[in-house]
Amino acid sequence: MKIGFCLPYMKNGLDREGILAWCRSIDEGPFSTISCGERVTGTADTYDMRVMLSAAAAVTERVRIMPSLYVLPAHSAVRAAQEIATLDVLSGGRLTLTVGYGGREKDYQAVGAAYRGRYQRMDEQIATLRRIWAGEPPFAGADPVGPRPVTPGGPPILAGVMGPKSVARAAQWADGLYAWSLDGIPAELERLFTLADDAWAAAERETKPRRVAGFWYSLAEEDAAGKLERYTRDYLRSTAGEKIARAMAAKLCRNTPEAVSAAIDGIEALGVDELLLVPATAELAEIDRVRELVEARGA
Repeated sequence: MKIGFCLPYMKNGLDREGILAWCRSIDEGPFSTISCGERVTGTADTYDMRVMLSAAAAVTERVRIMPSLYVLPAHSAVRAAQEIATLDVLSGGRLTLTVGYGGREKDYQAVGAAYRGRYQRMDEQIATLRRIWAGEPPFAGADPVGPRPVTPGGPPILAGVMGPKSVARAAQWADGLYAWSLDGIPAELERLFTLADDAWAAAERETKPRRVAGFWYSLAEEDAAGKLERYTRDYLRSTAGEKIARAMAAKLCRNTPEAVSAAIDGIEALGVDELLLVPATAELAEIDRVRELVEARGA
């Protein structure tokens, strides 16, 4: 199982040096991917996913680059096609795209996009992406929208979705599923991957869905448990409310090397292709300590 990282894109005070240090440290290995999520509003500084990953693509040579996830219905599909193709070019064809609906209505409102109708809209947008990447003009009489992706037909697409109906939709166009568990609980992920397997079979897909998973953790030098709890609470507050956010954050336990290693073992046993770890802090110790775990596993 490959292991990658999500950049700490929601941390106050993160500067150029810190961002580039994260990218370069991940690229040094033994990791597989640099990802970044998309969020607009929030209590902490929130950095733009596209710009963060453009910087990552420019200063790395080896790891794949993954928006995780691109809230596609909040954007123009044509503009997104151009952005994604540009990032694929900038990365030298190392891009994997993850798309999803997003669950924060305020983010949609902030960028002037309609929250209602986003499910059907994304199905249509995926078709638009592929037409644009194939060189078709966006409408009759228009010129094509460049550039063409390095990857023929466009980059692989994962669906960051959870519900049965959403997974069934994704089975029509996605290459795999990006499944999420707040605390890296294998049983939660297994349910989602089984759902995807069934949906892919029902859609008569020739291959099974690629399995990618993610969870929150912290191996910060001091007070990792407290930092993980505070980060999770702040992240969830806007959608779940203060009471629920606090209750959910208090339950998370992936804040020691033993707990993180146990989650990795359990997830790997599910036949997961790649795991993306999402850190609660921007401390480089978050990478260094996972590197030690990964190297010990391979010893």
